[in-house]
Amino acid sequence: MYSKLVTLLLLLLACNGAMAQVADSTKVEIAAEALDSLADIDTVDIPGLNVITNAEALRPVLEKLYRIEMQNAGKLNIVHIGDSHIQADLMTNYIRKRLQKRFGNGGGGFTFPHQLARTNGSYNTRFKSNASWKRWRNISPVEEGFEVGLSGIALETRESFVVELNVRDSVYDFNTIKIITPNNEDDFDVATSSHTVVLESTVPKKIVHRIKNGEVLGSIAEKYGVSITEIKRANGMKNDRIRAGKKLKIPTDEKVKRDVRRSEFTPLQLQSDSLTHYYHSDKALDKIYLLPHGKKKQYNLSGLVLENDTPGVLYHSIGVNGAKFSDYNKYPLFFKQLPALQPDLIVVSLGTNESFDKMNADNYMAQLATFIKNARKSCPGVSVLVITPPPSMFRRRYPNTIVASYAKAIIQQETEKNYATWDLFTEFGGLFGVPKNAKKGLINTDRVHYTKPGYEKQGRLFSDAFIKVYEAYKTNRDK
Repeated sequence: MYSKLVTLLLLLLACNGAMAQVADSTKVEIAAEALDSLADIDTVDIPGLNVITNAEALRPVLEKLYRIEMQNAGKLNIVHIGDSHIQADLMTNYIRKRLQKRFGNGGGGFTFPHQLARTNGSYNTRFKSNASWKRWRNISPVEEGFEVGLSGIALETRESFVVELNVRDSVYDFNTIKIITPNNEDDFDVATSSHTVVLESTVPKKIVHRIKNGEVLGSIAEKYGVSITEIKRANGMKNDRIRAGKKLKIPTDEKVKRDVRRSEFTPLQLQSDSLTHYYHSDKALDKIYLLPHGKKKQYNLSGLVLENDTPGVLYHSIGVNGAKFSDYNKYPLFFKQLPALQPDLIVVSLGTNESFDKMNADNYMAQLATFIKNARKSCPGVSVLVITPPPSMFRRRYPNTIVASYAKAIIQQETEKNYATWDLFTEFGGLFGVPKNAKKGLINTDRVHYTKPGYEKQGRLFSDAFIKVYEAYKTNRDK
């Protein structure tokens, strides 16, 4: 322990020397956070044991998992909420598949048309639409007219539309689709297939003449029984000059028959509860269409849930690039819609963006406390697990000591606030872990976002820790 402490102090001195080039205010903030982080060396530099601490807070979740495993019945809903580290669904998709392999696949869970919002999302589903959609993210200031709900992104259109949802990963074919809208408005119909209607119509005949050597505009007009003026108007010509080899459009009143093909959809009967409108199919589906229900000024979509008829885990993933706890906290609709996912466990992964705003640990923990309070108010009895933010760097050069202080505070308050903790900060090397992660190809060149292998490693470590807690619970329960 002493040698590691000496090493850490030397690294901090070197770091502080480098920080002399940084603006004074930033240097003071970083140095202060670095000194504060020394108060708990274990959250800074010593490799972790990959454990979830204060696991007692997860007892209801572990008991429900035990019953699912023993009785092969029921579903466990886990909702993982975060920022850009979560929006891409790389870490969370790994966790989803790992837990479902062990406890059963309850379905793909929450999904959102990120493609229509012109941003990145999960690989598992793809959306396309013939209409344009406006989006408003929760990181933006609150603005009247945009109702930001469960996805963290408001999505609305004023056009008639068809939205096609395709499931790309066949293991997430679904029997039930749930539609979540602001105030549970009945904005959408669904259809499982379309059929093509062929209508016979007449359209103007198109005649194109290729000019030959020696031809003049008058002879061409005479050949087709039209005037020179009509030819010039049809081709946007200002004079009578033409050139061999070029093409001329010849105006005509003649009509030709043409088949016009149009897709038509037969809406299916939706059911509803207080939180969603939903459709159930006895046959598993990999495609479905969303259609406008009735004539409205605008249509709003907060998200969808895909489930199947088998017991197991539903691992819902919700992330917004650039998001902070305060961004979720400022939109009450997020918490109002959260019960639609029937969460047994809420996992939160936020803090990187707060650190780049230079938010101190006290204010960060106040926002975390507000988030947990709001979540528990809307979902009584839900368990909470907080993941510390991963290591990162300021300006790709200086260790992010602010997230070190967040990690320390999260762990210190876990018992008092009754949540479990998984210390990702320590598991990925702590304060000086970024260079090591970079050498392994686990973090991007910005030294903030991780690579696909990096996120998947985070998912593997979390899954290992979660299953380890469950196995310990199962062993002790059966004694």
